[in-house]
Amino acid sequence: MSKYDVIVLGSGPGGYVTAIRASQLGLKTAVVEKENLGGVCLNWGCIPTKALLKSAQVFEYLKHAEDYGLKVNEYDKDFDAVVKRSRGVADGMSKGVQFLMKKNKIDVLEGFGKLKPGKKLDVADKDGNTTEYSADHIVIATGARSRELPSLPQDGKKVIGYREAMTLPEQPKKMIVVGSGAIGVEFAYFYNSMGTEVTIVEYMPNIVPVEDEDVSKQLARSFKKNGIKIMTSAEVTSVDTSGDGVKANVKTKKGEEVLEADIVLSAVGIKTNIENIGLEDVGIAVDRDKILVNDHYQTNIPGYYAIGDVTPGQALAHVASAEGILCVEKIAGMHVEALDYGNIPGCTYCLPEVASVGLTEAKAREQGYDIKVGKFPFSASGKAKASGSPDGFVKVVFDAKYGEWLGCHMIGAGVTDMIAEAVVARKLETTGHEILKAVHPHPTMSEAVMEATADAYDEVIHL
Repeated sequence: MSKYDVIVLGSGPGGYVTAIRASQLGLKTAVVEKENLGGVCLNWGCIPTKALLKSAQVFEYLKHAEDYGLKVNEYDKDFDAVVKRSRGVADGMSKGVQFLMKKNKIDVLEGFGKLKPGKKLDVADKDGNTTEYSADHIVIATGARSRELPSLPQDGKKVIGYREAMTLPEQPKKMIVVGSGAIGVEFAYFYNSMGTEVTIVEYMPNIVPVEDEDVSKQLARSFKKNGIKIMTSAEVTSVDTSGDGVKANVKTKKGEEVLEADIVLSAVGIKTNIENIGLEDVGIAVDRDKILVNDHYQTNIPGYYAIGDVTPGQALAHVASAEGILCVEKIAGMHVEALDYGNIPGCTYCLPEVASVGLTEAKAREQGYDIKVGKFPFSASGKAKASGSPDGFVKVVFDAKYGEWLGCHMIGAGVTDMIAEAVVARKLETTGHEILKAVHPHPTMSEAVMEATADAYDEVIHL
């Protein structure tokens, strides 16, 4: 039986980052992976979807070349080649993680890991052979998968999850996307840009329902302008896959409606991968599909930890990475501060992009703050107009009494690369006046943050 200081179960952006940080801290480390290094994010999520979205964006540029004074006489798409490029990007990133494992002298234990009492786990390889390992500290980072609704069972062909949506053998003519979180709207944008007729069905009153209402409404306007049909306050009650395509029964405020399509993409959230990994055998506490942990990601059983999507925090790659680093730094005896879940940025990579951090305007009012709200539209931004991307805005929310930056909400081209300014500023407890007096470069998209802040304090120049 091999003995380690740390064994990490799962090699997604939580798991492999945890393993690397543990190794950097001098801990003998192994990572268990049943499929591909990098997990869902690198192989079937964050990275390959961004490659698909980039192809869609380039295709959009070709469609609108004349808007930039350019003439492209002939252009077309090759759906198979677009998918192939995406897979190539994912494969390259997964190989990069393999390199990082070797560089950091981390053992990769290939197979399905199952926890055992006494800080041990079994790893069963593809041939069914099982090897037992032990460690002083075992970190669970098994992530999550596409959640299935009883009314929307996935068959992998006509009713699919995000994984199948990335590698369809041919482009569908019509697609229904159920759910309008990040996964739903990103695929809706991609397939619409490629020429598929897309309908989004969302249970809540607004698409991207976790975002500020102004952002949700702006994205809906942009999507509708591009031909995406949006049904909000709507629910798919059943699907019929017996014919050539799919018939979806949709319940709306006006009554029942039947939608027909080639494919239904279920994007209604995620289900944690906690089955059959030995949680019950060890006695690890779980509540509503999540492993319960303290501020340092320790479970109720000493020596066992959990990070990422399997825990109650936000199910985001960068959250899993931050949790894993904090977890092993605590294990190594370092002084660490608990993660501030109120200052986690969220990013959605459709076009226009969406990025946000902190409280929405509604949440700030709900919590009793007296607030100052500022908004600057990209239609008034020289850089946005010159780039041909005038859709969207930056919205900021400040506490009127102390100037605390409560929230920042962006929609527009490239805003996912801009939101970090707000995250760092909030971490440093920067006030609205300090943002206002920090000189932003011109012409840039980022100066919209300063302008929105100026609007909040009635000092806006370019509106």
